[in-house]
Amino acid sequence: MSGNEGRLLDATTLRAWCATALDALGRAREEIDSINVYPVADGDTGTNLYLTTEAAFRAVEAVFEAYQEDADAASAPALKGVARAMAHGALVGARGNSGTILAQLLRGAAQVLVEASGEAVDGVVLAAALRRAVEAAYEAVAHPVEGTVLTVASAAAGACPAAEADCRVVARAAYDAARDALERTPAQLAALGRAGVVDAGGRGFVAVLAALVAALGGEPFAGGPAARPERWQPRHPEPPRGGGSGDGDMARPGDAGGDAASGEGVARGGDVARRGSGDVACQDTGEWDGSGPGYEVIYLLDAEDDAVARLRARLDALGESLVVVGGDGLWHVHVHVDDAGAAVEAGIEAGRPHRVRITHFASDAARPAPASGERVPRAIVAVVPGEGLAELYAEAGAATVPARPGELPGSGELVDAVRRAHAHEVVLLPNDADLHHTAAAAARDARHLGVRVAVIPTRSAVQGVAALAVHEAERRFDEDVVAMTSAAGATRYAELAVAEHRSWTSVGICQAGDVLGLIDGDVVVIGQDVAAIARTVLDRMLAAGGEMVTLVLGEECPTTLADELERHVRAHHLAVDTVVYAGGRDAALLLVGVE
Repeated sequence: MSGNEGRLLDATTLRAWCATALDALGRAREEIDSINVYPVADGDTGTNLYLTTEAAFRAVEAVFEAYQEDADAASAPALKGVARAMAHGALVGARGNSGTILAQLLRGAAQVLVEASGEAVDGVVLAAALRRAVEAAYEAVAHPVEGTVLTVASAAAGACPAAEADCRVVARAAYDAARDALERTPAQLAALGRAGVVDAGGRGFVAVLAALVAALGGEPFAGGPAARPERWQPRHPEPPRGGGSGDGDMARPGDAGGDAASGEGVARGGDVARRGSGDVACQDTGEWDGSGPGYEVIYLLDAEDDAVARLRARLDALGESLVVVGGDGLWHVHVHVDDAGAAVEAGIEAGRPHRVRITHFASDAARPAPASGERVPRAIVAVVPGEGLAELYAEAGAATVPARPGELPGSGELVDAVRRAHAHEVVLLPNDADLHHTAAAAARDARHLGVRVAVIPTRSAVQGVAALAVHEAERRFDEDVVAMTSAAGATRYAELAVAEHRSWTSVGICQAGDVLGLIDGDVVVIGQDVAAIARTVLDRMLAAGGEMVTLVLGEECPTTLADELERHVRAHHLAVDTVVYAGGRDAALLLVGVE
């Protein structure tokens, strides 16, 4: 909390709210997942809310880090910039229906904070922000239904005193009203009443408001897992759990899971079933039995407002659970449909869809539940860019977590992968320098599950391949970790990428569309010819010696490049072997490893 004693909300308080909300949702995640029964019992609402909030928190932290590099560390960035970052981070990182609606709630609140004057706002503005948040959320949902998170948020906004200038009073009034509204949701929605639970998304929103009160110095979030009242506990003997595959698993009643009735959440971690979340305000479909839409389609969309209006109408006719959030040219689209291609085509007609994710519900339903028997001694979990590399890692016995372009997994996804590995000991390969802190956080959280986790500091997937090559499950854990770390550290890595925009590099200015050759993360050459850049990178790497070259070719790489580079290595570098793998979709243009 900043020095205004909670009367005002400024950039520092907003930052504290994001951090506290992430902590609160991390601790309540399992509880929220376990009561997720509407519209399908897929057990991922808490996880989706956590991951969406994590994306917002990361964006806010990036603003503070950039500001402190360029300014007096004792000061703070402007409230407007932090509010914009929070909204944008949540929008691009939204997961499932629950996360999509939360992103719109945050965006609506941010709109009022951005328009306000000064470096801090009082309770009157905070109340207006909460009311605008609810308006924006209702505007985003095609078919609002009472008894969902929308009901809870509406009650919170309606309880805010219009003339109160103390933010603590406003936040506490919203929090208390949200709790009361949450208690009433089982009577408002039949699916909740049958299961004997409150709405999962509404429960998550109460946690977010509890974090706001705490950030303002008003107490509700105490920093630990809260005991659940008996009436909040699900009646399922074994609550539905999200199996989590990285693209979303639908959990089924009877899936193996944690002790949901215990109220013991796992801090900052958990299941990552990225199917539609159970809090969405849409048609009451009950538990999914194969009769509803077959696919969940999610994508970001660059489009104008009028085109999005037409898109809403078309997608509403195609399916259900439609939520479209965003604005100012960037939108997040979520819908359940039978014709996934038509949903994507509708996005193409409206603008430029990207980060497209399609989940086939039937395939998810057929996937076996996580093993509930004896744990295996040791497992490898690796973050992998590209379908081809994922197959390679899987053949080597590793469980994989996908990394899509511009979309690194969160700590919750890594914890879920560790959980699903069902092992006493897990070696985690982040395969990206930007994931080291996330992997470390996931390792800490996984230890609460009774799993011994070691993180190998791999910065590229080719370093992960080298580590996998020396892995021996029969060795003592510490010895295996040391051997894998040594192999990864002895592997230099390089990457060919295409510049997305004009920017400065260590070797000069690059233009959009230029091919960049990077060695150990630094740009060393810029050009237009992919083969020429690749040869230059190889020669520079092998100048320091090497015995083995690993090439991983992305889907956009020229088909003749592998043969050309193999011939180049044979002709110019004696006694150096070359191995080639197909990276497939989502892989970098070219990855190079030299051991």
